[in-house]
Amino acid sequence: MTMNCPRKTRLFLIAQSLLLLTPMALVQAPAATTPPKPPAAAQAPKAAAQSQTPTKIVVNPTLVVVPVTVKDGKGNLVADLRKDEFRIFEDKIEQKITFFTAEVFPISMVVLIDNDLKRKDAEAVEPSLRAIVGGMSASDEAFICTFDQYFHEGHGFTRDQDKLITELRRKDVSSKSAPSVGPVGGPFEGPTINGAAAPGAPMNDPSLIAIKGQPTKALDDAVYSAAMLLQDRPSRDRRKIILLISDGQNGAKFNTHNHDDTRAELLRQGITVYSVAVGSAYFERKFSRLVEYAHDTGGEVFFGAKSETFEDFYSRIAEQARNQYTLAFSPSGDRKVDYHALEVRVRREGLTILTRKGYYGGTFATEAPK
Repeated sequence: MTMNCPRKTRLFLIAQSLLLLTPMALVQAPAATTPPKPPAAAQAPKAAAQSQTPTKIVVNPTLVVVPVTVKDGKGNLVADLRKDEFRIFEDKIEQKITFFTAEVFPISMVVLIDNDLKRKDAEAVEPSLRAIVGGMSASDEAFICTFDQYFHEGHGFTRDQDKLITELRRKDVSSKSAPSVGPVGGPFEGPTINGAAAPGAPMNDPSLIAIKGQPTKALDDAVYSAAMLLQDRPSRDRRKIILLISDGQNGAKFNTHNHDDTRAELLRQGITVYSVAVGSAYFERKFSRLVEYAHDTGGEVFFGAKSETFEDFYSRIAEQARNQYTLAFSPSGDRKVDYHALEVRVRREGLTILTRKGYYGGTFATEAPK
């Protein structure tokens, strides 16, 4: 029948047929050429698996971040606590925990070594020092420093473990004979005769010369200086710690910063001190500074006398510092004082909690502390 139609009529019918087919082609073409996209929920696990970025605490500037170590009765780390098992108090007022994680954080560490030890103690410490690096991860960084009457700064923060091992191997931490005295502010480095400054050489201020029977080491100053090195390290995505290895001797008159000043700086920065006490007389008062700095900042003190013991300590300290719970809260209540006491509790029985005893919230204070 179509073949008998005039030519114009046939063209009109063909055009109508094409118009009727075109919408179906337009609808079906995408399905034939483009694979369907999975729903967003199905894509989420894959995206999470690919993300290797460490957790960062993105918070407002008034949030107080509190790292917490929890141990059982045998001294083992407890890693299965939930947020609702923790309670945190500021100045005896309970606070609402607004952030909680048990995620591992990398470490920024100043290794602070007493290089004026008795020979027997030095012989136990020196071979163990390289084991400090064994407890570090690839994302950790360390700064090696020593102290005696003065603070001796090392070569800066590095993650290069080979460099750290080399630097630690070169440390001589044994006590030397009484150093020759020289220009004010440091040991004599000029000509000597039988270990003493040559005649005519400039001398130190007499007040800096060691007094027989009294400790000459400036431990408080050394810890304060170590804290200053950590000042520019980020504290919300890293753990800032000082690993203090010392026999605890501390000459008060050789320090320009006392214990209270140093403690305040540690708490301001959120630095944790882990002390390794060198020597066998654990009960002596000479270890009091090591104990105080560790307990005040949420760290721990370890007592040892053998190289193998020290090596075990370093491994435990690194594990403990890296694997902590992180709690945070926005302070409520009176903000008229600068220092605020902290207390963390857990609902589970028989556990030991290690955390800093307080913090300085200068940015929150409305008037100077009295």
